[in-house]
Amino acid sequence: MAKKSKGNRQQVILECTEHKDSGMPGTSRYITTKNRKNTPDRLERRKFNPILKKVTLHREIK
Repeated sequence: MAKKSKGNRQQVILECTEHKDSGMPGTSRYITTKNRKNTPDRLERRKFNPILKKVTLHREIK
């Protein structure tokens, strides 16, 4: 079993904003980590969406 981290890093999921509006099946999601102390707000990153075949805005969910 993995050891529980006591640091400030937190695992987050980024989901494509344009893909939900397009009506195409599936989702584009990325898993990354962020430092809770330095970035308390939700992350927004421009990442490649393989279904739409272009770079789109991905926002943190949950």
